[in-house]
Amino acid sequence: MGLKITDQIEIADWELTEQFVRASGPGGQNVNKVSTAVELRFEAERSPALPDPVKRRLKRLAGSRWTLDGAIVIFVQDTRSQARNREIARERLAELVLKATVTPKRRVKTKPTKGSIERRIKAKKERGEVKALRGKVS
Repeated sequence: MGLKITDQIEIADWELTEQFVRASGPGGQNVNKVSTAVELRFEAERSPALPDPVKRRLKRLAGSRWTLDGAIVIFVQDTRSQARNREIARERLAELVLKATVTPKRRVKTKPTKGSIERRIKAKKERGEVKALRGKVS
């Protein structure tokens, strides 16, 4: 089945590993018995589905969720339902990968216009004059 991100990118099931652990937070006695929290692990570095530029952007976006061996770990314990936590984890991963597919626009350097420079300097001079007049009266 896999996880479809875009028309070109689809993450296969073998690239994802899920581990269920006990969650903290509300749930009463249930919280001590049932493993509802989900730890979704995606081997991003080794993934054949992702092109290199996307992997680089993904590493930057993932931040602390990126492990030393090049995997992304997403931990979800938002709800009391294991199935819902699984869905949320997959959605978050898809969102993250989708963000990484967007190429950032190059910044075009611009110079301030001559008029804006002159206006700035004129305003600075006026402000300086106002402050100079605040001196002690002799």
